[in-house]
Amino acid sequence: MFKLAGIVALGLGLTACQGQLSDKPPVHPNMNMDQQPRMEAQEENNFFADGRSMRAPVEGTVARGYAKTDRAYYEGVDENGDYIDYIPVELTKSFLYRGKDRYEVYCMPCHGKGGAGNGVIMEGNYGYVPAPSYHDQRILDLPDGQLYDAIYSGVRTMPSYATQIAPKDRWAIVGYIRALQASQNVPEAEMNQYDVDLSEMQAEFREKQAAADSAAAAKQDSAGSAEPSIEMGKEAITANACGTCHSEDGSSGIGPTWAGLFGSVGEVVTAEGETITVTKDEDYIRESIVSPEAKKPVDFEQGVMASYSYLSEQEIESIILYIENLNN
Repeated sequence: MFKLAGIVALGLGLTACQGQLSDKPPVHPNMNMDQQPRMEAQEENNFFADGRSMRAPVEGTVARGYAKTDRAYYEGVDENGDYIDYIPVELTKSFLYRGKDRYEVYCMPCHGKGGAGNGVIMEGNYGYVPAPSYHDQRILDLPDGQLYDAIYSGVRTMPSYATQIAPKDRWAIVGYIRALQASQNVPEAEMNQYDVDLSEMQAEFREKQAAADSAAAAKQDSAGSAEPSIEMGKEAITANACGTCHSEDGSSGIGPTWAGLFGSVGEVVTAEGETITVTKDEDYIRESIVSPEAKKPVDFEQGVMASYSYLSEQEIESIILYIENLNN
């Protein structure tokens, strides 16, 4: 009984002490690591002349694992800065499946499941430059390092995926793209080795191809029957997202501005590497649309523009008329 009364009295006594001021330090029986001989972020440090406790890394030092001296692996180029024509990672089945997985996460929305450039983003007219088909001869001829660089650095309206995709996964995607390309060019003799009905597949392909050709022919006939016009040029520019790279008000962009372009004189670099001066007239603009690598403006030597040779003659003439009209 007396013990219980003592406990109650002690509790009441301690409670009564709450809220009272004291000059004595609080009881802290176990300091652990609460107090350490170190500096907090932004805290003044008189040891250094500038008084800063947060020090910059010693010049020339690189964090462990971040040297990245292997340019072929990390950048896709050799010692001379030229794109390499091989994948510097062993191509195993699991590696290619990893590439498939990453491709379907990051690339398929624009480039499509089979790499034909018909992803859902391209069908939605979101202002992106149309993604090229991986099965175009131009892409088939690209070195592996250039495909890697497109992922690493970005190209046209495609952003860089350097922060989202690790180097090994970038190469895995390149390997899967090459697998997609190879899948479209399997010899018939090799196809017969597998348990597939090749005749049925060919019939289905011919049916789809005939429908596509018919639609393309109808579009060509429709465009061919119309006279080139500024309005048609505007429609072609909008459909192909040309304005994403080229401005009309003189502001800088991925590509040269169209403001004051028609009839101007400027230096360009030819495909042979020669710098020449040209008048940017109708012929120059037409060549730039069809063969952008032929004469690149000196300020835009990266040559990132793809060929738009698939446009009809009427569409190309209309785009020229539209650009020329900007000068008026």
